Amino acid sequence: MRYFELHDDMELRDRWLPDEPTDAKGREVDDIWQFRKGCPVQINERLRIPIGHPGKILDYATTSVGTAPIVHRRVASVFTELAPDEVQLIPVDVDGQSEPFFILVATRTIRCIDDQESAEVLYWLPEDGRPEKTGRYRSVMGMRIDTTKVGDAKVFRPWGWSITLIVSEDIKEALERTGATGIAFKEVTGPSEVSPEQREHNRKLQALYERTEMARTAFWRTLGTLDENAILPIVVGGGWPARRQVWRVIHRPEGRTLLVTDGLSDFFVETVAPSIGFGLELALETNEPQTGWPVTLLERIANELVGHEHLREPARTGILSMEVDGEHMPEPLLTKDGRVGVLLGMDTPALPGHFTMPDGQVRLVTVKTLMPRELTYLLEHGREELLHRFNQSNPGHLSKAWRQPVV
Repeated sequence: MRYFELHDDMELRDRWLPDEPTDAKGREVDDIWQFRKGCPVQINERLRIPIGHPGKILDYATTSVGTAPIVHRRVASVFTELAPDEVQLIPVDVDGQSEPFFILVATRTIRCIDDQESAEVLYWLPEDGRPEKTGRYRSVMGMRIDTTKVGDAKVFRPWGWSITLIVSEDIKEALERTGATGIAFKEVTGPSEVSPEQREHNRKLQALYERTEMARTAFWRTLGTLDENAILPIVVGGGWPARRQVWRVIHRPEGRTLLVTDGLSDFFVETVAPSIGFGLELALETNEPQTGWPVTLLERIANELVGHEHLREPARTGILSMEVDGEHMPEPLLTKDGRVGVLLGMDTPALPGHFTMPDGQVRLVTVKTLMPRELTYLLEHGREELLHRFNQSNPGHLSKAWRQPVV
């Protein structure tokens, strides 16, 4: 038997988005995730579905964060007819609608994901710091299931990856015959999406990712408390060695915060071979109340280094001054041309200058913001006296937007 992932067709234009279920008084239910856990739920009152975004009402739609499928009677009737013992249909009142709607709950969970045939599976590991998730899937791409483990089931959620709702081919065909709107299917049986060659390539990439990430994370933890919950922009693509741009936050003594790039020392994805990439990572430490400008500044500096090879060597081996765009930067840092000056590579006893990765030494390049008067002084007189004055304060490498110039 063939099986398919049933999901909400989010590519439909001008469509509605139902919001999370509430009680009659508009209070969100205690556990909005219970409807996709793959087990029966206990509901003792009539639920209401607010409209998060108005538009064309669909026969099948998931709520705003994907916790519950909201289905019209014509969809519900298919499940009632073909899989009555494998679903729970909870009547709900959809704002502005007189037609009957239900929350569709799959009441079975089956351990059936085929790790070998799926395009990519990642697990939560002990070192990820999420013990409640260790051993479960962190990501599943190009899912394939082992039908020998499914038996005669028609509707279920796969163990460890319950965001997916799986239905049998006969249910798929019955839903399509009804003309129900909002439904989309993706097969999870049949030949794998990836060739053996691509699978081996992906395996090597993943091994390199884990090797470099584990080594760098271990080093970051020697510098302070690594903030596992910090949400910073993670960008895929661009000119970084492994095409992933990541920033990390480390809390340090005396209320200082260290922000670092996490990927300039990745391997080069084109070669799929061990390396230390550009051989450096940037580090900006501040003791000012946390705002967004340090991450923006790090991103702009990193992009300059990535895009200009002639800047990377002095940054990796010595001291480099440069200017970057000052948009959205604190006003005291801006030059008359609207830019921000920085000094890269200033030595400090507060941070190591290098750290060891499996494939070589990586330089930790400090980032020191310059006040406009300091940048002018540096351009006219050089950096020796400026460095001397910075080092009169301890630690002198801190980046601040609100301080007096040292010249």
